Amino acid sequence: MVESQPSVKFLTPEESADVDRALMSSSEKFLTRLTISSLKLLLYIANDLGISIEELTHQQIIDWIEKDCQIRREQGVDAAVLKW
Repeated sequence: MVESQPSVKFLTPEESADVDRALMSSSEKFLTRLTISSLKLLLYIANDLGISIEELTHQQIIDWIEKDCQIRREQGVDAAVLKW
């Protein structure tokens, strides 16, 4: 049985619309969306590991994403947090 993770929004439509309204080039808007999404993902990972975001190391991020990718491969995309 595949256990589905709750859907996590790393960039809301409202945030995306705010970025669209910003006076930036397309590449700057892309980087801004990526940065907002990355912040939310880092907060999610830190919370999942029970630590503060300041304590989060690059290895913990790698390990967490690796585990999520393994879950997706073994149980399907709906069981993973990241839906790519």
